[in-house]
This record gives sequence, C-alpha cells and structure tokens, in this order.
Amino acid sequence: MITVVLADDEALLRKALAALLPLEGEITVLAEAHDGESAVAATLEHRPDVLVIDLEMPGVDGLGAVDRIRRELPDQVILMLTRHARPGVLRRALRLGVQGFVSKSADPAHITSVIGTLHGGKRWVDPDVSALAVIDDCPLTEREIDVLRATRDGYSAADTAARLHLAEGTVRNYLSNAMRKTQTRTRHEAARYAREHDWL
Repeated sequence: MITVVLADDEALLRKALAALLPLEGEITVLAEAHDGESAVAATLEHRPDVLVIDLEMPGVDGLGAVDRIRRELPDQVILMLTRHARPGVLRRALRLGVQGFVSKSADPAHITSVIGTLHGGKRWVDPDVSALAVIDDCPLTEREIDVLRATRDGYSAADTAARLHLAEGTVRNYLSNAMRKTQTRTRHEAARYAREHDWL
C-alpha cells in the first residue's frame, strides 16, 4: 500500500479524492489537510509515502508548505495539484524538489497512476505543464520573481528583505529591475503585470 496525505482547501474535491484514490489503486489516505499549515502538521506527523498538495491554498500556500516540509523531511515525495500551471510556479516547485505536477482536473485514475510513478522513484510533469515551461518568455530572474511575489502578498521592501534574507537596498534593486523589464511605474504594477502574464 502507498500511504498518502491529501492537502486541498476545496473540501468537495479533497473528499472526492480521498474516497476515489483507494478505489483506483493500492492507496491508503492517512490524513486530510485544508490549508498549508495543516498540510505541514499532517505530513510531519504521518510521514506519508506521498504528499498530494494543492498549489493555491489560504494562508501558507502549497509552495510555502513544501518549503517548510522540505526542511524537516528532505526526502518527502510530493505531488502538486494545480488549476493554473504557470511556468514560474513550475520552476519554483521543481527547485523545491517537487517530483510531480498534475492538473486538478485530471481523472483520479491518472492521479493514482502518477502517485505510483512518484513512489517508484520517478518524476512526472503533465505534458501541458511541460509545454508551458518550454514556451516561457519570462524576462525576470528568480530573485526578481521572489520579490514581486512578496509585493503581491502585501509585504513592504523591508519585510521582503527580512523574509528573503537580503539587504533592503538589494530588494529595491530587484524591484527596480523588475519595473524596468515590465515597463511599469511601481512595484505593485510590476507585480500585477507579472501575475497577469503567469510569471508568479
């Protein structure tokens, strides 16, 4: 049996997967989580073979939860579900060590198959997600994306510097570069522009 923790803020989808995945394969759902914080707690408590986690959740999002889990369980196998396979998100997820990336609209049988693939030590990124990564034309660096993401989340330059362990002047330089590349006048406009182009 493959043990799984399911983390998704959409209760209907989470409950459906919890009921259907065991019917599609030899899977046992150890726990469910409704947000990033509970996903971290459930994963650390149950140590599942595979964590199946939604990208976009309230509070700590999927990537934030993965980052925290990775610090405690560096070998945790992770499958990320998303409705919006943005190239920037894919890059960040892979950088964090996420082994699988699947659309939330995928059939449960497909998700079950991917869980088995990851448990077998392989990786899986759905073809449509891979295609987006190939055609990605984002001019921003990873650090510029990081500071724009923090801006989008409402953090000031000083708060962003503290969160990313950077000097405040360095953060301002990244923001200035991002504004120049997006041809916007403020960091908030740059963050909105990047979000609209699926770079965050």
